Amino acid sequence: MKRAIVHMDMDTFFVSCERLNNSQLDGIPLIIGGGDRGVVASCSYEARKFGVRSAMPIRMALRLCPDAKVVKGDYELYSNLSHLVTEVIQERVPIVEKASIDEFYLDLSGMDKFFGCYQWTKEISAAVTKETGLPISFALSSNKTVSKIGTGEAKPEGKKQIIESEIKSFLNPLSVKKIPMVGDKTFQLLSRIGIRTIQTLSEVPVLVLQQMIGVNGKELWKKANGIDESLVVPY
Repeated sequence: MKRAIVHMDMDTFFVSCERLNNSQLDGIPLIIGGGDRGVVASCSYEARKFGVRSAMPIRMALRLCPDAKVVKGDYELYSNLSHLVTEVIQERVPIVEKASIDEFYLDLSGMDKFFGCYQWTKEISAAVTKETGLPISFALSSNKTVSKIGTGEAKPEGKKQIIESEIKSFLNPLSVKKIPMVGDKTFQLLSRIGIRTIQTLSEVPVLVLQQMIGVNGKELWKKANGIDESLVVPY
């Protein structure tokens, strides 16, 4: 049976939670993190325009964006709102995997017999925003990897459907950094030998990748070719 897998991700979740709690934070560069010796836990799109990124030291972030407001972060609030989002989704979907505090996979395989999966997912995301006040993005495809990459391309507050015949044309031009398992170290290794796009990576023989990066080489090749058989694990 053809699979229908959705990836849902809350948009700048910690920032959105803080803004829900305090509307004066809307539209300004906002950094979530503890003290000037800490690191950025999350930041608003307004702050990202200045080069601020998650995991960056707060001091460096403030040098890049001096006008940013730093909020320590209310992790109890984030946890409570995450639980509320989870409830909204689980009420509507039988198979839901909670991948992180703000990230979900939904298995809608077979549901298109009753109604269109894409339309249903749009209704679920609208329900999340209506019932929680929080923005969310999603992508629908035949597997977890493509859907997760799709959500990243759809943000902020976007939606995307990647049908089977369009997977390669969607993935090919993107940076290899878009593949979930590619961190800085792997990206630098691939870049040094001229592999910067997913298309180039997908054309490298599996054995060569295994020699380069070890046992994960085959898995990386599969993801670059839009192949991912991993299941949605119910939460």
